[in-house]
Amino acid sequence: MDTSAKVKKGAAGRRGGGPKKKAVSKSVRAGLQFPVGRIGRYLKKGRYAQRVGTGAPVYLAAVLEYLAAEVLELAGNAARDNKKTRIIPRHLLLAVRNDEELGKLLVGVTIAHGGVLPNINPVLLPKKSQNAEKEPKAAKSPKKA
Repeated sequence: MDTSAKVKKGAAGRRGGGPKKKAVSKSVRAGLQFPVGRIGRYLKKGRYAQRVGTGAPVYLAAVLEYLAAEVLELAGNAARDNKKTRIIPRHLLLAVRNDEELGKLLVGVTIAHGGVLPNINPVLLPKKSQNAEKEPKAAKSPKKA
């Protein structure tokens, strides 16, 4: 029997039988922070289609990461404007509702503990009298000594 034909143990299908390469995640390959493999698994388990291509979870992860970064940046700005170091739901709401595109995307979404945008209808504001606009106010009388 020729022993050279036998595959060495531990080679696990590798021809050279050299050292095992370190695993590189799909997220690292795509240069993303969001989990590409997990999103791919959810796409398959969710039965959105019979088959899922390799590029679909990468694209979806990139889109989700971009949206998360955009919302977090705007919410961070809102927190800083309110002199806070932590982002709370109120800051998320202010960020989303003050941005035209995000507001359109999340038009039907309710954020718990977010409140509402500060807004007073102009009809409810006190009316300026026409006399006050035309005539400047008279100077105050000098103080009595």
